[in-house]
Amino acid sequence: MSTGLRNTLIVFAIAAAVHFVPGGGSTADTVGALLSIAITVCFVLIGARLYRENRVEIFSLGDRHRGLLYGALGVAVFAMAARRELWETGAGLLLWMLLIGGASYALVQVYRYYKSYSF
Repeated sequence: MSTGLRNTLIVFAIAAAVHFVPGGGSTADTVGALLSIAITVCFVLIGARLYRENRVEIFSLGDRHRGLLYGALGVAVFAMAARRELWETGAGLLLWMLLIGGASYALVQVYRYYKSYSF
């Protein structure tokens, strides 16, 4: 039996256990929540490391562009956190697109300013 086939059968066996065993759905929800928390922690740690490695460049941007950078990141995080609720209505979807578009535009402006002075 090849390794790929064996791994596929293992995944199907786990999926069948989750589907047919009583309480398997709540266990799967718990595991999913734990994985979501782990991924969020990884993103935070990566962001902290990037901040520490690029602190001089960030502070060299000046108050205006540094504020624009922090504001854009905050708006993007807010929009992603509220995505599920905003996507339920047409106006919410439009607001979400405006938030993400505005944050993207602000990040591009900060990047262009950063590249124009060749830090």
